[in-house]
Amino acid sequence: MPASGSALLPRLRTLLSFLAPHRRTLLLGLVLGLVANAAGLATPMVTKWVLDTLGSGEPMTRPIGVLLALVLVGALITLWQWRLLGTLAEQVVLDARTAMVGRYLRARVGDLHRRPSGELVTRVTSDAALLHQASGSIIGLVNSTIALLGTLVLMGVLDLFLLGCTIVAVLVVAAVMGVLLPRIAKATTAAQESVGRLGGTLEGTLRAIRTVKASRAEGRLGERVIADARDTAAHSVRAARISASVWTVAWTGIQLAVIAILGIGAWRAQRDLLEISSLIAFLLYAFQLMGPISELTQNVTALQAGIAAAGRIREVEAIGVESPATPAAVPLPAHRPAPEADTDQPVLAFRGVTARYGSDAPPAVSGIDLEIPRRGHTAIVGPSGAGKTTLFSLLLRFLEPEHGELLLDGRPYAAHSHDQVRARLAYVEQETPVVPGTIRDNVRFGHPDATEAELQEVLRAVQLAEKVDSLPEGLDTPLASTEVSGGQRQRIALARAMLRTPDVLLLDEATAQLDGLTEAALHECIRQRAAAGAVVTIAHRLSTVLDADRIVVLEQGRIRAQGTHAELLASDELYQKLVRALRIAADQDVVAAAVA
Repeated sequence: MPASGSALLPRLRTLLSFLAPHRRTLLLGLVLGLVANAAGLATPMVTKWVLDTLGSGEPMTRPIGVLLALVLVGALITLWQWRLLGTLAEQVVLDARTAMVGRYLRARVGDLHRRPSGELVTRVTSDAALLHQASGSIIGLVNSTIALLGTLVLMGVLDLFLLGCTIVAVLVVAAVMGVLLPRIAKATTAAQESVGRLGGTLEGTLRAIRTVKASRAEGRLGERVIADARDTAAHSVRAARISASVWTVAWTGIQLAVIAILGIGAWRAQRDLLEISSLIAFLLYAFQLMGPISELTQNVTALQAGIAAAGRIREVEAIGVESPATPAAVPLPAHRPAPEADTDQPVLAFRGVTARYGSDAPPAVSGIDLEIPRRGHTAIVGPSGAGKTTLFSLLLRFLEPEHGELLLDGRPYAAHSHDQVRARLAYVEQETPVVPGTIRDNVRFGHPDATEAELQEVLRAVQLAEKVDSLPEGLDTPLASTEVSGGQRQRIALARAMLRTPDVLLLDEATAQLDGLTEAALHECIRQRAAAGAVVTIAHRLSTVLDADRIVVLEQGRIRAQGTHAELLASDELYQKLVRALRIAADQDVVAAAVA
């Protein structure tokens, strides 16, 4: 962090924005701190009173009683303040984490994927944790500054000459700290950035651990992760060393000042320029200076770290979020069977749609005109990069078109909210990820109110009912369990999408990890769903499209051809190459004739 005030103030305001909702609690904490400071500042003066009373032979009851009261009140007030600020700190961290998690879940998919997921996790965990101490550092700075000034004032009341000596020592210490503290902030910021990189690299490595091991790349990936860890450690060690220097300067400076004050004070007491009781009280204040200076050092360090963390947390706000529901959006039920009169109207339609993933990126799809019938199976095929996944991203509103529009039941997507569109669709990704939790949690993920009968029905449809029944915990088996294979996880994801027949079922090659018998059964299940609603498949294994009512061939982001398997096999060269490459022709004689 730059040392200049012009650079510091905006970042300080960023930290204060996290504390603003809790201003009343902060004010109470400040008042409590001031009361505790007052009790602490009065203690040496009351100690002088005790010593003067002792010398005069008067009763000691009153001054000792006041001294005990000050100690007790100071302890209770300090306890109250610590508990108050501790609770506040946890609430600030919770608020920051809640805001970030909410931002992530509302974010546009493309914007979210541009950042390593491990780094995003680090923002929620490590960076937010740094706000804990920083949340009370501002109050600590105010209280410790007032305590420091109050101590110096009362020292001046006792002896101005000794006060001058003390101020010189404090100024020397402050000058050294002023040089070192900005370096702590810079090192802390660099350390946090290194932690983010470490989290991103480690998360990616663990996610691909099978590939890492199969490629014998443990050593290479390990070195990359360890290099990031070393970089983090180097920055953290640098910050720790600078902090150690600050602490050493502060403590040593105060101790040397106390020794000097003791010598000068003793010399003045010998010449009757200072009372012994005043010297003792002055020394108590000198020792008390260590408290405010130590607090200042700690709070400034915590503030520096908190400012760096707050800046990184606020960077999350740069992640674009999905637009809220439009005023024109009309509430629609999650599943709306079309009347017979509407069966000719496509459930989904593209009208001249062009889309890209960035303003400088080439179009991912261009001039797409496509209708998805209300019933039937539509398969989308094409070489890698043709735009198949982009079509699904547009349908699910993960990506918005640059030109053209999409229609749902004849109404533009803009007239529907994101939730209304997605409530009509069910989606199974190619990687078929499962969410944390049990099999039951995953199957009911889109419909938490689904009944046991509905769960059993859909599990039978994907041929998973017997396997689930054989598990010791049945539907309550955690998916972290090694008893659930990759193919079974894929079927769980498919069951999740097929629960409560959706209007449109989007499958990104949902049979990729299934054995032949199970795949055949699932194709039959898809045929049954296609008879009741729309099924759209991105086909990487073209065996899937043999049952499709219509096949859409994409090439370089444009629709090249449409038709049945037989029609395209006879008329489209690219489709012939796809068939030949994947060896899925139903009739080898037809293929030979078509490509001859």
